[in-house]
Amino acid sequence: MSENSECWQQRTELLLGKEKAERLNRSHVLIVGVGGVGAYAAEMLCRAGVGSITIVDSDLVQKSNINRQILAMNSTLGCLKVQVLAKRLVDINPNVKVAAFPIYLCDEAIPSLLDNNHFDFIVDAIDTVAPKCYLIYHALQRKIKIVSSMGAGAKRDITQIRFADLWETYHCGLSKAVRKRLQKMGVRQKVPVVFSTEQPDANAIMPVEGEPNKKSTVGTVSYMPAVFGCYLAEYVIRKI
Repeated sequence: MSENSECWQQRTELLLGKEKAERLNRSHVLIVGVGGVGAYAAEMLCRAGVGSITIVDSDLVQKSNINRQILAMNSTLGCLKVQVLAKRLVDINPNVKVAAFPIYLCDEAIPSLLDNNHFDFIVDAIDTVAPKCYLIYHALQRKIKIVSSMGAGAKRDITQIRFADLWETYHCGLSKAVRKRLQKMGVRQKVPVVFSTEQPDANAIMPVEGEPNKKSTVGTVSYMPAVFGCYLAEYVIRKI
């Protein structure tokens, strides 16, 4: 059999087995935030054969995204990230069902999103504390499986990326902020996350003023968000 005539999922089935591949095809994954981390997670899930993918992000592709985001090219500047990603996912697998929501997922919108759809898994790649915590909170309340990305910025050593329970993370400012808010919300359950044990480079963090939902600009390098995204996808594929 020639390479071109093979089922495009043949090699995935060889590794994971036919039953697992079919389970992935029947699954529906929600990915919130499709920037540096989330878009890589979405693509890896699509290439692994996840059959239905919902993506949520209100951002447009900007010049500053090009150093690390798979969707960011000069040809996509000014385009909605979810639209660019949806087109890419369908180009990878024409049979994938993609729902794209170009919205900022505010706290009030999260319950209706989760209640009006059936998701087998949620990938949280949000970089703003409040909606991130509310998404985690409502997922736990509804017993929907979730894995959350912590901070990939100001770090450069991929060998220090880990899976952990949120409550056991360290050297991560985002983790600390999320733990603090979730505690105030009464959350005590385990929350699986991807984080880095590396100390952040303080010189790579620059305060900013006057930007909504953003207090600082953090230095990043091309491969770190990509590896975080791959970790998230691997966790989902293993657990589905």
